[in-house]
Amino acid sequence: MRLPTVALVGSPNVGKSTIFNRLIGKKVSIIEDVPGITRDRIYGVYDKNGYKFNLIDTGGIDVGEELFNSEIRIQAQIAIEEADVVVFVVDAKAGITSNDIVVRDILYKSNKKVIVAINKMDNKKHMDNIYDFYELGFEHYISISAEHGTGFKELLEEITRDFEKDIVDEDSNILKFCLIGRPNVGKSSLVNAILNEDRVIVSSEAGTTRDSVDTKFRYEKEDYIVIDTAGMRKKGKIFESIEKYSVLRAMKSIERSDVCLVIINAEEGIIEHDKHIAAYALEAGKPIVIVVNKWDTVEDKNDIKTFTKKVRAEFQFLSYVPIVFLSAKTKKRIHTLMPEVIKVYNNSRKEIKTSLLNNVISDAYSLNPAPSYKGRRLKIYFCAQTGVMPPKITLNVNDKKLVHFSYERYLENKIRENFDFEGTPIILQFKSKGEE
Repeated sequence: MRLPTVALVGSPNVGKSTIFNRLIGKKVSIIEDVPGITRDRIYGVYDKNGYKFNLIDTGGIDVGEELFNSEIRIQAQIAIEEADVVVFVVDAKAGITSNDIVVRDILYKSNKKVIVAINKMDNKKHMDNIYDFYELGFEHYISISAEHGTGFKELLEEITRDFEKDIVDEDSNILKFCLIGRPNVGKSSLVNAILNEDRVIVSSEAGTTRDSVDTKFRYEKEDYIVIDTAGMRKKGKIFESIEKYSVLRAMKSIERSDVCLVIINAEEGIIEHDKHIAAYALEAGKPIVIVVNKWDTVEDKNDIKTFTKKVRAEFQFLSYVPIVFLSAKTKKRIHTLMPEVIKVYNNSRKEIKTSLLNNVISDAYSLNPAPSYKGRRLKIYFCAQTGVMPPKITLNVNDKKLVHFSYERYLENKIRENFDFEGTPIILQFKSKGEE
């Protein structure tokens, strides 16, 4: 069953991101030092108290050099396209602004449920401003303080009023993988090649796929679901002006998938936006396969080594991920794809014996002890795997503040050398002595 979607809309600096972070809760970050990649999470899944929904923070959508008002307009428009419920965030201190009026006019036409969240209600002197906001003409108003967390119970009650509780995915035991990438890299064609039948519309025009399409199929006597990520939903300047819109659609599919295929167009080569999309899959903790499509357009078919070097140089943060070269159009090398998808999925669910893990970490530490910092040195007492999908390893140490990111990288590399975690991220969590 489809998860409902909620969008946070409003002017800059009204507190949308603070509300987003409070609702989603901070995730364990997997990527820290990836140059050139935006770290703002603009998409997440709320999953508490039996309710589950997608949440979009439109403030994180970067629309380039447009005028201020058109930026607000574009963000509101995207939220309306995607959302079942819109939370219109306004600032109690500022009162109604001209930007609020712009957003209101767009939301009027949407026929979506709109909840006005009056934020920054931390001060009694702003209470009088509440009544001004009734002029906006919506039905639901809730006063909140994102900073102090007040009013969130009421806000969530109103958001979820018409949502079903305990939504169960009937296909939860089937491996789901999605195809993500910029518009027109050949995602739909690749789905067709995998299925070997024309069940998805294929067109050379970017933005043909209207919404993510789930297709169940059998491979080697097992069921699988392939998710073809939607491209742009509408033609017209509003959507064509935002490449990040394709990222937003990709995120929906990423959250629902067990494995992500990052599709690159061999004809065009690697573009910065490819890296942004891959980074979102990594941030969500998903196993990844990089797929270089349209390999039939490359003249020297023996050039795989050279192209692999290029991919490794551009995607340094995905050094452990397998790369597959194929052509969806001619179906050449298509047979190499599914084995990689299955392998990285299995690796993400792999559990390592505690004794083996401790041996590897102990040997790594003996070989290269952590550098001392202000006369103190990191000590590792014990480690164990504490989670899967992605694998999570918790290390008990004397003081986690002594962990330098380069030493963490060293330990991860040692773990990868000894255990096959190809294709899946690994989370290393450090706990200081006495920490719960």
